[in-house]
Amino acid sequence: MRERQGEDGRPPGWRRPDASMSLLADLFSGRLDPGYAEAAARRAAAGRDAPRRGPLSGGGVLLVVLLLGVLLATAGAEARRGEPAAAERRSRLIGQIHARTAESDALQRRVDALRAETERLRADALARSAEGRRTRQDLAAAARGAAAVPAAGPALVVALADAPADGDARPGAGRVYDQDLQILVNGLWAAGATAIGVNGQRLTPTTAIRAAGEAILVDYRPLNGPYEVTALGDPGRIRAAYRGSAADRRLAGLRDRLRIRYGLRRAAHAALPAAGTLRLRYARPAREAGREGEETPG
Repeated sequence: MRERQGEDGRPPGWRRPDASMSLLADLFSGRLDPGYAEAAARRAAAGRDAPRRGPLSGGGVLLVVLLLGVLLATAGAEARRGEPAAAERRSRLIGQIHARTAESDALQRRVDALRAETERLRADALARSAEGRRTRQDLAAAARGAAAVPAAGPALVVALADAPADGDARPGAGRVYDQDLQILVNGLWAAGATAIGVNGQRLTPTTAIRAAGEAILVDYRPLNGPYEVTALGDPGRIRAAYRGSAADRRLAGLRDRLRIRYGLRRAAHAALPAAGTLRLRYARPAREAGREGEETPG
């Protein structure tokens, strides 16, 4: 018995094998549901008639501009409000620096006066006996070696200064640094100088030449350029021994390459003050130092 067939000749209830894939088939073929097509057409027409608005368009842009203006105005007001306070603090700090420097200079003058008075009284006491006079001579030689007394005489003077301002524009180029002064001073000692001073500041065997920021410190006292290094002794002999030394070659090279000002001259007479107070150091036998480091039984 044959089954009933539909008008298209297929059995009742028959379905295409790809019926569940009809949506994908329509998408690939370019056919859309009429509802989808109508909605797409409406969106396209609205897009042509009205410009697309982003999150920062219109009122959003105006709000951002207003906020930026308020922030800039507030920052400017704070900066202007802080300028008088900063200027006042800077002025107060400069005043304190000048005051402390004046106090330090006054104390140094007092120390110099007391040292001179002490030396006079000691010389008077030692002059009363032959042994005292010999002791005085030994003390004088030690004081000269320690720069504890003023010194004067002929000298070789070395001038050192930064390059002119119109030179190399690189940061730090053409500047005199603390190591340049160190090398120069060591070269003058090696050339036979008996006493050395930098801008009138007397050097001792333990003097430190260092840098603090852009300042050069000699025994912790800041010095400003140009720098004048005075080497007491026979100027001709010191100059002959110094010329061509490692220090002279280095500074001459800096003068030729970076235009640092560097020159030598003789002085018939130069005077250097005594150096500051020295902190004395004593050598002790190793056994004594070891005993001092041992703990005392309780």
